[in-house]
Amino acid sequence: MLKNVVAVVLEEVHPFELGVACEVFGLDRTADGLPGYDFAIAGAHPGPHATHSGFAVDVPYGPERLAGADLAVVTASAVREQYPQPLLEALRGVVAGGGRVLSICSGAFVLGAAGLLDGRRSTTHWRHSDELAARFPETVVEADVLYVDDDPVITSAGTAAGIDACLHLVRKVQGAEVAREIARRMVVAPHREGGQAQFVNRPLPEGDGDSLAPLLDWMRHHLDREATVERLAARAHMSPRTFARRFQQETGTTPHRWLVGQRVLLAQRLLESTTESVDAIAARCGFGNAAALRHHFGRRLGTTPLAYRRCFADSC
Repeated sequence: MLKNVVAVVLEEVHPFELGVACEVFGLDRTADGLPGYDFAIAGAHPGPHATHSGFAVDVPYGPERLAGADLAVVTASAVREQYPQPLLEALRGVVAGGGRVLSICSGAFVLGAAGLLDGRRSTTHWRHSDELAARFPETVVEADVLYVDDDPVITSAGTAAGIDACLHLVRKVQGAEVAREIARRMVVAPHREGGQAQFVNRPLPEGDGDSLAPLLDWMRHHLDREATVERLAARAHMSPRTFARRFQQETGTTPHRWLVGQRVLLAQRLLESTTESVDAIAARCGFGNAAALRHHFGRRLGTTPLAYRRCFADSC
């Protein structure tokens, strides 16, 4: 069920992140055959809320509006030491009542203060990831991803990653076609590849300014090929040790993890858009066999290829 949606704000409100929730869930697209949402904005109290851009947002509801919500989208705000207890209780009530919570950027700190990240994986903007991990040690912070779905809690990275997380949830609950149509209206990709690592400001290694971008592009287009560090290093004209270090610096991960992630993404697209067998998809993606695909698919997404296809295939 995804009908009653509440965007949660706190001062200082970040307008873009609030706008993401409004754009995905607050527009009436029923004339286009898309689902409609009972959308509202709520805060710790009704009334004007200052933004960090110098204007105010008039918030019509307090925490009571979260009662019975299917989804609470906690938008970004200034990180603080304490958060209003009635709002935290209301967020806990959403989850206890069978609903979901989704945070955008620093909204993850609100979920952490509510205890909703304990025992779960999470993420936030890369600039805040160390602080989130320090303040809430019971969560495993994944700093190199755009969003984490640890149902019923979804956390996303900074700014535009909130779009990715919201569209992911729409796709999960209401199907790939609904998510694609909303994305089309918003003029954004329905699913972005990659993670936060590509946006982190990392110093380039001294003495060699060559980028791995051409090699990464080649790897994306040849995922079906065996790719050892030695072979990739030779293609990049580097020693394996230098290549591994450079790869970590440019992508924030290892060649193996990067390849597995790209192969899983390709498998997702093929499961959604084709009727090919799991064995055929495993071969196209470079996994070799269906067992290997199921293993990595399960570790990354927490489901099986066939279950994913049933949920997200174009024919759904």
